[in-house]
Amino acid sequence: MTEDILSHPLFLKMREQCHHGGENSLYIHSLSTAECAYRMARRFRMKEARVRAVTRAALLHDFFGYDWQSEEHRRFLRHYTGWNRVKHMHAFIHGALAARRADRVFGLDERQRAAITSHMFPLAPFPKSSEAWVITLADKYVASKEVSAAVGWHIKQLYRKIA
Repeated sequence: MTEDILSHPLFLKMREQCHHGGENSLYIHSLSTAECAYRMARRFRMKEARVRAVTRAALLHDFFGYDWQSEEHRRFLRHYTGWNRVKHMHAFIHGALAARRADRVFGLDERQRAAITSHMFPLAPFPKSSEAWVITLADKYVASKEVSAAVGWHIKQLYRKIA
């Protein structure tokens, strides 16, 4: 169901990208989101083909292919000002970029592309399918856990310095 994605060198390269602070990588985030989305799709009794689509799209929801914290990305943003700059920030654009890149590399159907594009709702288009909603919710759940863990780690580090 997902072997072609999990073994692909561009997907494996996501291990090198930090995500949501702490020691979490984009690779781990994508695996966790796909596992959560798979479980949700099963719990919602989605048909097998839709469970497969949800799982594949969840794995690829952050397959955007650049370091959004890099100087190169900052230079890209400097070309824009005001609201136009906001609209080109990572949170607003990476879903569409990930969908386009994933489609080029793995070949997606329209529902998968739309689900990936809208996973950052409300900063992205409104999710219009059950697949899109499952991925959006799974991503929010996993990201919340990751950010909470990272904040906890930073608080512990601060406490150790003070104590």
